[in-house]
Amino acid sequence: MRIISGRFKGKKISFISSSNTRPLRDYVRENIFNIIAHGKKTKLNLEKANILDLYSGVGSFGIECLSRYLCNVVFVEKDPKASSNLKKNIIDLKVTNRVKIISQDVKIYIKKIYNKNKFDLIFLDPPYRDVSFLNIITLIKEKKMFNKNHKIIIHRERGCEEVLSDYLKIDLEKNYGRSKIIFGSF
Repeated sequence: MRIISGRFKGKKISFISSSNTRPLRDYVRENIFNIIAHGKKTKLNLEKANILDLYSGVGSFGIECLSRYLCNVVFVEKDPKASSNLKKNIIDLKVTNRVKIISQDVKIYIKKIYNKNKFDLIFLDPPYRDVSFLNIITLIKEKKMFNKNHKIIIHRERGCEEVLSDYLKIDLEKNYGRSKIIFGSF
């Protein structure tokens, strides 16, 4: 897998072959960043932003943010193999000073570890069959983990039928093959 744009453009990041994690496809990532940069309802300035990448896997989304913007990213991933691979990617790209990696379950991080930093962008990429992420959205809102002009981006399988409008204001929903990307805010 390669970084699409920014200062790491063309650099490879390693990923694992696992049924627990799946990398965000390059063209889906590219479209997400185009929407962030140019969308009317979804535009967000990520320079010097705080970004939370939940269920981060090997970190393809957060690493793309680091490549494109001068930002800080908190990665949260409980799978030991994915988390180890993420650490390797961060070290190889020499961005350890702008990153925090939490090798723990997302719910534990939010309930017990979260340190009151506010985020401009929160990206959730839970396993497709996992609907417990809806509780995570509720916790994020209850703990007010977001800045005023924030965005929530959720990656789901196209066929998932959760009613996310019960949890946040939906700004845009786009389908890319099997992927469904939801942009919203609180």
